[in-house]
Amino acid sequence: MHETTGHQQDAPAARTGNRFDRLEWAGAFGDLGTLIPFVVAYVSLLRIDPYGMLLAFGIAKIAAGLIWRTPFPVQPMKAIGTVATAQTAQTLVVTQGAVYGAGLVTGAVWLVLGLTGATKWAARLISRPVAAGIITGLGLSFMLEGLRMMAQNWWLGGVALLLTWLLLASRVVPVMFLLLLGGAAVALVRDPGLAARIAQAGMHLRLPAFAPAQMSWHELVVGTLFLALPQLPLTLGNAIIAITEENNRLFPDRPVSEKKVAISTGVMNLLGPLIGGVPMCHGAGGMAGHVRFGARTGGSLIILGVLVLLVALLFSDSALLIFQLFPPPVLGVILFMTGAQLALGAQGESLGGMDGKSERFVVLVTAGAALWNVGLACVLGVAAYHLIRRGWLKI
Repeated sequence: MHETTGHQQDAPAARTGNRFDRLEWAGAFGDLGTLIPFVVAYVSLLRIDPYGMLLAFGIAKIAAGLIWRTPFPVQPMKAIGTVATAQTAQTLVVTQGAVYGAGLVTGAVWLVLGLTGATKWAARLISRPVAAGIITGLGLSFMLEGLRMMAQNWWLGGVALLLTWLLLASRVVPVMFLLLLGGAAVALVRDPGLAARIAQAGMHLRLPAFAPAQMSWHELVVGTLFLALPQLPLTLGNAIIAITEENNRLFPDRPVSEKKVAISTGVMNLLGPLIGGVPMCHGAGGMAGHVRFGARTGGSLIILGVLVLLVALLFSDSALLIFQLFPPPVLGVILFMTGAQLALGAQGESLGGMDGKSERFVVLVTAGAALWNVGLACVLGVAAYHLIRRGWLKI
């Protein structure tokens, strides 16, 4: 999966340094569809301080851009975020301390797996048709989630999607700028007092606190059993194997390895919770979003990281108000286009080692399962692949 694509025409091998042009700026916002909803949920339901959370995201994104030199994303871990906010809303089992504990445990696990080379073994076990199926399934799930977000206001979501589709190829004025400005204008028209409330909150500079100081052993156990463990297969499939495959397909001149990605995941999750960060990963969908809207280098991550860092350091008290400038239907359009980029990018090439019909079957089985659970998709896809290879399953 290393062919030259149209995306790479903007990023030839001779230009591997980070860029900061208008397309990198536009692509920097391509991951807002996953970042903002999770941050809002953590703050609203768990009362996690947006300061430490955004500070950790900002630092991690800047580091990712400098190290990888591709649009290598940093996202909230989705299984942990979903379980944490849902459990909090329903049973009050999960606390802030449990989330910080989950981050520390997750970081330790992936650092050990990366340093020992276990992720490389897992990547060999999970074949390329399975990886393509995971990427396809994730893309389809992003598209469905984008449609659900657009359904909150169909006229806004429909118009934004149509204009985005028509203007996506424009290099004069990148469509992301129009999308964000249009969304902000709609938000301000619908809530005229929003700008005044943001200005009234003002700027406040403060130092980070040691977030796990109040974490109890009970919270660490809850974070490990209910948050960290269910996240592991999703991280392996999406944030280790799929992101490695996606990066190396789009940017073969700047390859990454599963081992390095696992180590990176471990380090940022061991350090992030110390300042109030939530569990983070390198999800393949994030790269698709950045690339879809113009990013080709790590400059996009540095741009977004600096902006997130500024919000954390100066405007954390008004972070939720600032996020209201991005209505859910607009974020849904970004997520939908991200999913389309991800799903379509995994198709149309030979995956090696199998005939076309068998490849398509493994991809289909894996993608279908990935719509529901990536961990299950890994198991079913690997099983189907090896059953066919050994002749025990005829397709």
